[in-house]
Amino acid sequence: MSSQNLTPATAPSTPTPKGLTYEDTIGWLRRFGAAAKAVEGELTALDQRAGDGDFGANLVSGMNGVRDALDAPTSGPRTPAAPLATAAQVFLDHVGGTSGPLFGLLFQELAAAVAAADGAPGTAELAAGTAAGAAAVQRVGEAEVGDKTMVDALVPAAEALARALLADPTGGDPVGALHHAAVAAHRGARATSGLRARRGRASYTGDHSRGVPDPGALAVALLFASASAQPTTLDQLPDA
Repeated sequence: MSSQNLTPATAPSTPTPKGLTYEDTIGWLRRFGAAAKAVEGELTALDQRAGDGDFGANLVSGMNGVRDALDAPTSGPRTPAAPLATAAQVFLDHVGGTSGPLFGLLFQELAAAVAAADGAPGTAELAAGTAAGAAAVQRVGEAEVGDKTMVDALVPAAEALARALLADPTGGDPVGALHHAAVAAHRGARATSGLRARRGRASYTGDHSRGVPDPGALAVALLFASASAQPTTLDQLPDA
């Protein structure tokens, strides 16, 4: 019987989890800025029915400031957290209205969580940062889910990221996890249509805000959707 030269079987290699890079986060924010500009008219029309009509302009002004800051020559670090920290500074220091500082807090918490990663930041850091951002917005804005504010989208987004982390403890697909967050945020935003606003400037309009989704909640969905796409209309926000 002839002998065979058998090659020992080797264990399949485990894919290295992909963490967020500087290019990922700066691209995310650039797409969000472009998407905000594209839907500014839609956000303004909604805010004119449910608030004072300045939300779209404030959001675009803030993201224009973020773009200019990111484009400026700098010797700062090219880390995944740096673009998010830049966005936080712009919104906290320069954007008016009710929502400007609240988006600043969200960016601030995302930046802090991403910066604290032990290695390449992934879904775990995004989940922690979004949850911390939601808590900060709730604390400052004194809003809960059901009050018809950005919290109605932000809390479901945080919960979706936590579920994504449970499904994949390696956190190897952070952009995919952000898509799940966008879907959850969009559903939460749509659900605000039937609510009576209890916080924010829309609360002054009483039942006039019924039938209108909260613009801030839609902007949260737009933010998470922009991690992997660049919507040009609110109808392009993901449902699945």
